Amino acid sequence: MARWDPGAEQRLRKAALELYAAHGYDAVTVNQIAEHAGLTRRSYFRYFPDKREVLFAGSERLPEAVLEAIRAVDPAVGPWPAVLQAAAAVGELLVELAEDTGVRRAVIAASPELQERERTKMASVTAALRDGLEERGLSPEDAALVAQVGSVVFQNAFSRWIDGNGQRTFQSCLDAVSGSLGGELFQLDD
Repeated sequence: MARWDPGAEQRLRKAALELYAAHGYDAVTVNQIAEHAGLTRRSYFRYFPDKREVLFAGSERLPEAVLEAIRAVDPAVGPWPAVLQAAAAVGELLVELAEDTGVRRAVIAASPELQERERTKMASVTAALRDGLEERGLSPEDAALVAQVGSVVFQNAFSRWIDGNGQRTFQSCLDAVSGSLGGELFQLDD
């Protein structure tokens, strides 16, 4: 076997998801994942620090993507529309990269440890939104509120997109969620 096996990381992700879905997260070991992928335990640890992170690989880039997306919105756009524009941009990127999202969501929902990791990931997204809004001149208190609501809207839109098996655009899911909040949610003075 080559020292750096092409496609190893993706095979490990696929193997982990298959095993977690079939047996539950807690019942699966790193050795089983590596074996299922046709690799060694050592190869597994070249890509992932533990068995949890195989499901969250790449998520560390999400807060920076959110911050850059909000920075890219025209400064003349108000806070809430800016959050929605940033969410749309990041959501479209995620759906292009997403694979087996329904299975991944079910695996996470079945494990308190994975749910906590997902909450940590979303807290960093909320913080990035807050930071971006503060950079746009919003007060820390208002930025925190808008970011928290924006994060929930983003999560719900992504969940709707998963529920639709990718048959709807992320933008249509985002519009449905934000529309269900009723009109202009935030009318904050700059």
